[in-house]
Amino acid sequence: MSKGYEAIIYDLDGTLTDSIPLIMKTFKLAYKEVFGKVERTDEDLMSYIGKPLMQTFSDVHDEKTARLLFDTYLSINEKMLANNELLLFPGVRDSLARIKEAGVPQAIVTSKRFSSARITLELQDLNGLFDQGVFLEDTKEHKPSPEPLFECARRLGITDMSKVVYVGDAVVDFECAINAGADFALVSWTRMDIDGIRRLGQPRIISKLEELL
Repeated sequence: MSKGYEAIIYDLDGTLTDSIPLIMKTFKLAYKEVFGKVERTDEDLMSYIGKPLMQTFSDVHDEKTARLLFDTYLSINEKMLANNELLLFPGVRDSLARIKEAGVPQAIVTSKRFSSARITLELQDLNGLFDQGVFLEDTKEHKPSPEPLFECARRLGITDMSKVVYVGDAVVDFECAINAGADFALVSWTRMDIDGIRRLGQPRIISKLEELL
């Protein structure tokens, strides 16, 4: 791990928010509403996580069906978000506040749409803790492409990507960091396949965000 980071950038879903159960529930409800049943396995659905939503549906369905699933998913998910069903992992907000107090710039890079992310950021009172945020609409390419991290670093005024650490919970997060030339830290509370992540290398695993200080 590099020393003297100029910024800590976080993934959102599965890293700061305990979103995997809610995402899986939404996937299943969307498939049930569109098809009347759910034929995708949990393994299939888990493989969708971390990628842009429309892309995941387009990979396995025709364009019309993918769009219907996309719209249905968003409708169901945003109702759940507005009902504050998506919560932070324990201790995350306090950790973010301590890092903020230490004067370290913090930002979010997520494949989530701004309209969806904004609901959680506001309900969980997180907006004042981040200096920047890069969402689905902000770049043409998405994780594992490095473009979202490059865009975030540009907004933060950072030119040396080795001075950035990206904190995430999934393979695409690690790939994004590698492709950008940034360091990567894996949260110990990830619900994703750690063995799959380790096939890319040996990331530092953190049990609390303050370890990055």
